[in-house]
This record gives sequence, structure tokens and C-alpha cells, in this order.
Amino acid sequence: MPSPLAPLRPRLPLLDQLRDADAASLRGDLVAGLSTAVMLVPQAMAYAMLAGLPPIVGLYASTLPVAVYALLGTSRQLAVGPVAMVSLLVASGVGAVSSGDPGEVLGLAALLALMVGVLQAGMGFARLGFLVKFLSHPVIAGFTSAAALIIGLSQLQHLLGLDLPRSQLPHEILLAAASRMDGIEPLTVALSAASLALLVGLKRLAPRVPRFLVVVVLGSLAAWGLGLDARGVAVVGEVPGGLPGLALPTLDLEAARGLLPMALTIALVGFMESISVAKAFARGRRDGLDADQELVALGSANVVGAFFQAYPVTGGFSRTAVNAQAGARTGLAGLVTAGAVVLTLLFLTPLFASLPKAVLAAIIVSAVAGLVDLEEARHLWRVSRPDLGLMALTFVATLGLGIEEGILTGVLASLAWFVWRTSRPHVAILGRLPGGTVYRNVERYPEAVRDTGVLSLRVDAPLYFANTAFLLDTVLEALDEAGEVEALVLDCKGIGSIDAQGLDTLGELLDELREREVDLWLAGVRGPVRDALRASGLAERIGEERLVERVHEAVDARLYDDGPCLRVVIR
Repeated sequence: MPSPLAPLRPRLPLLDQLRDADAASLRGDLVAGLSTAVMLVPQAMAYAMLAGLPPIVGLYASTLPVAVYALLGTSRQLAVGPVAMVSLLVASGVGAVSSGDPGEVLGLAALLALMVGVLQAGMGFARLGFLVKFLSHPVIAGFTSAAALIIGLSQLQHLLGLDLPRSQLPHEILLAAASRMDGIEPLTVALSAASLALLVGLKRLAPRVPRFLVVVVLGSLAAWGLGLDARGVAVVGEVPGGLPGLALPTLDLEAARGLLPMALTIALVGFMESISVAKAFARGRRDGLDADQELVALGSANVVGAFFQAYPVTGGFSRTAVNAQAGARTGLAGLVTAGAVVLTLLFLTPLFASLPKAVLAAIIVSAVAGLVDLEEARHLWRVSRPDLGLMALTFVATLGLGIEEGILTGVLASLAWFVWRTSRPHVAILGRLPGGTVYRNVERYPEAVRDTGVLSLRVDAPLYFANTAFLLDTVLEALDEAGEVEALVLDCKGIGSIDAQGLDTLGELLDELREREVDLWLAGVRGPVRDALRASGLAERIGEERLVERVHEAVDARLYDDGPCLRVVIR
């Protein structure tokens, strides 16, 4: 008899995960969920402060949104919640449209979560997960590296005890700090330095110890015992207890219009960060990850959170690492994490009143330090200088122009580079290797011999409107340089597709060759391209007998055979 839950399984992956779970898996989920919660509570409060929101909002964003993703997400280890990158984007987006009123900021943050959720869920239902591929890895690496520096500098006011204006431009932050150095609070600086040193030390010497929780506890005890708040050290203050109530986000059309670019940025960047982390920890089960379902899960988490005073969330690397290492086997670990945060909200919030903001700032700086991706820059230097250029351009644009402008510059530059690169396809002159029928690029294989009276070329790109003119000029230039040529053989194995302009250009080439009394042969034509050639009539004009499988067949037929060569069906 079918299970009554069977109809829900496609949209509730947790049911499938639990079906195969045993007692050991459930114990692993319990331990992982509690371990992640220990890390999430202080991080969530710190990231909410980074977003320009009260620390309690970070805890609100760590309850229902986390539980919703646990039910709908396909990753078994991904830990969802507030993250530094999204928090910075929220601060930038909300700050640009708000007047600074705390109540308005809360409403706009919830509206932004709703917009992000609708965009992500809509993309998931429409199966548009592929759109995230327009954010290339070098662009994301450059953006996150710059954002990490911006995030770190944005915490200078809390690390030094200064009153600095909010800005996402590093030079503005540094200039403001330099002009107010006489206002530095020595106790705040000492507490910041001690917190950072302890975080770094625990990470290196005792990585299994929950260092964020240790620093929060010790910092709170020091502030309470020494009365640091009365001596100039800023503390969190009273944190309201209890669960978030149902509240409608700010429904303002003008504000929504202003937030739309940032909502789209968060939807794409947040999803890319999340799916990348999920794949990294899939442990050989990547076939279980469904990008479109992940969009639905993240979108649903953000939509639900928007009605319970939260702000946008996504999957984070550090917490996912803890979740996976602690033994998470199913989404049940996320439900345990959400439950632990709920208990914190109900019973433990009074303990955070003496928590110094410098400690939260130290947590943020420690968490984002690893986002400056120097290793990726070194890797790109070795393997792809143009990609390194894209990374550098995005990095500089983000630092110099701003968050939205930086990532937009990177995306547009990567698309422009793609168009430029594909508009100038690689064309190789081929020669026959001695003693065989294999043809290779004569520049890479000096021993390859070019056939007398025949020019053999290989085109390594699809033919479309942006590269057809370049290809025609390149082929005709090669013909002019080759001297006496009776036949042109195009190796078409690298041409995966051809559009209408590509067909027209091929027709122009055929006409030009006939005027020069040069025969045209096509080798290795793929099925879709062959279909297009036949539909356009070009196959008939060229001659079906001159569509062959390999270059040597065309050369041998042209030079050594009066009749047509053996015709081979191309797949």
C-alpha cells in the first residue's frame, strides 16, 4: 500500500532522507544540529549587526527560515542562516532607500527578504537555476575578496570604539577613521585585540572547540564583571526574549523598486554561494542535489522569514563544515539547529545584554578573513590570465564603485570577454602526421606535412552571428597565403552549432571559392549542423559526396581518386 506521504516526497526531500535513516544517522543529526547552533547563535547576532539590524534579528532569521530549508532542501549538510556576504548586501540595499529610522529599516529588511524569496522560488519553479552560471567563478572570487575587505573595514567603528559614518567604500571608511583617531577607546581596542587573538588561537590549536561561543561567553563575563559598559565599551544592551511574531513586511512600491537590483543580486549571489557549498560537502552524492529545488527551498525560507521579522538568508561555508564534520546525515540536523535557537530566544537572551559589540565585530572579522581568495588569484595566474583580469577588475570595481556596481561590472565584463573570445574563434592549419591518416595543427606538430594543392583548416567554435565575419576573413587570408590551392577542407568537428548568419557566410565562402576554382570539402560535420546545411540547401550546393567524416578522406579523394570518396553517415 502506498505511503500517505508519497505525494509529498517530490517537494519534501527530507521525507526521502529520513526513509533511509537509521539510529546512527539520527544521533549524528542531533549532535550536528546542536554543534551548528552553538556556532550559529553568536554568528547570527554578529551578522545582523553587520546588516545594520539589531542582533536579535539574526536569531529570528535562524529559526523558521532554517526549518523551512531543512524540509525543502536537497542538501543533507548545508547549514542555512545569516551570512556575512548577504548581510553586507542587505546593509547596502536597505541603507540606500531608508531614512535611518530603526522601525523602517526592520520593515525594509523584511521586504528585501520577501523579494529575494519570491525571485528565488520563482526561478526554481521556472527551472531557471542555470542563470546562476552567468556569475563566473573569477567574478565571484573577486567580488567576495573585495567584500571581505569592506566587511572587515566596516567593523572598525566597533573594534576601535569610534563613531564612523556607514559606507561601503573602503577609502571613505579609512579617511573617516584617520580623522577621528583621537576618539579611540583603549579598553575597546584591548578587548577587540584579545578577542581576535583568542579566535585565531582556538582555530589553530583547538579547532573542535566552539570558539565563537567561547569568545562570546568570556567577553560578556569580562564586560559584566569589570563594568566595561560604564567605562566606554559599547555593549549589545537589552535583547528582547521570546519568539518573533507574525508581522507584514513594509509594502511600499517605491521602496520595492529601489530594492529590486539588490534583491536580484542577493538572489543570485546567495544561491551561487549556497549551491557551491552544498556541492563541496555532498560527499559523492552530488546527483542528489537539485539546483532548481534548492532555489525553491531557499526562496521559501526567505519568504517565510519575511513574515517573522527576519532578513535574507542562504547557506554558509563555515557552519556547513561544522554540520558535516559533526555527522549531519539528513535535513533533520537543520530542524535541531532551529529548535536550539528557539530555546535560546525563549530562555537565554538576557545573557547577551552585557555582550560587547567589539566581540561581535571580532567574530565578523575572523569569519570573513578567509574570503580573501589569494589562492584563487595564484591559480588563475598559472592557468588563465584573462580570468585573473576579470577577478582583478571585479575586485577593484567593488572597492572603488560599490557593491552593486562592482558585481555588475564583473558580470558585464565576463560576458563581454565571452563574446569577444567566441567572435574570434581559433582556426588551425592542419597537416598529416607521417605514416598515418591523422591531421594535426602544424604549429603544435612541426612534423605534420601539409598536402600539396590542399588547404586543411580546423574551426574550433560554433558559427554564429558574432564570429562569421572574422571566420570568413581568416579563411580567405589563409587561402591567399597558401598560394596554389585546388581544394579547401574544413574540419568541422569543433562546430557544435550554426545559426542563420553562419549558413549565409558559409554560402558566401562557397561562392568565393567557386570564383577561385577551389573545391570545398567539409569533414566531421555534426548531426545538428548537417541538418541545418540540408534545410538551407547548402548541403546540395556543396555536394553530399563532399561531406565526409575525416579530413584524410577528403584529401585522398581530391588528390588520388577521380570519383567521390566513401560517404559516411555522421552522427
